[in-house]
Amino acid sequence: MHALHQFLLLHILICVGQNAHGSEIIHGKKVPEHSMLYMVSVQNSHKHHVCGGFLISENFVLTAAHCDVPNPSVVISTHSLKTADESMRYSVTKFKHPFYDGVGYGNDIMLFKLSSNVGLNNRVQTIPLPTHEGNTNENEECSVAGWGYTEPGESERRMADELRVVNVSIIKDTVCKEAWNGLPANVICAGGYRTDKGFCQGDSGGPLVCNGVAVGIVSFNHEKNCNYPHYPNVYTDISRYLGWINEILKKNK
Repeated sequence: MHALHQFLLLHILICVGQNAHGSEIIHGKKVPEHSMLYMVSVQNSHKHHVCGGFLISENFVLTAAHCDVPNPSVVISTHSLKTADESMRYSVTKFKHPFYDGVGYGNDIMLFKLSSNVGLNNRVQTIPLPTHEGNTNENEECSVAGWGYTEPGESERRMADELRVVNVSIIKDTVCKEAWNGLPANVICAGGYRTDKGFCQGDSGGPLVCNGVAVGIVSFNHEKNCNYPHYPNVYTDISRYLGWINEILKKNK
């Protein structure tokens, strides 16, 4: 497992990136301004976007555990990061999964409790979570969204301040396990793998959305090849963590 951990640890740099400023939705499109109102920008102490997240209640955001940064905040109710102001920013209390020990070991999930409740309105909405395990089907079309780069090649990359989305298809577990040697437990694979659509570094923590339900959390992909010739994109399977999520929410109303 130690060797596996070292191998998959490289993917943390892919999703977060030492100098990543946004999500990289490859071959996607701009999101209509009054949709996906659950999307959240997770930012560091310098107020730079580092990850995505999504609002699941009036005071809780779900994201990836490897998005943990010192003194994080979240920006809610923004379509363009350039137009975000301080009224949209909330400080947070972190609840990282107790068994998270690096992407290679799985359990890549974290909750943020907001410093105050968000008023739900025509600019801010929550997204539902699964109600039971096993919510996805092979080849089901879902979507992943985020802010940031739009081109796969490093020399060609351009930042996109507006939220972007791309459709991706669920990949069968057995296919994903064959592609990934030592895949962590409790994950969903979608996008990448013989397609030119998916996420790249910086998009961590955002939701995989199927039929209006957030079923996964962006976890990792393979190195810096955003054309995905061989490896599926990997998401934390939210349905496997419903007990933990509900326990945190109940204890911290």
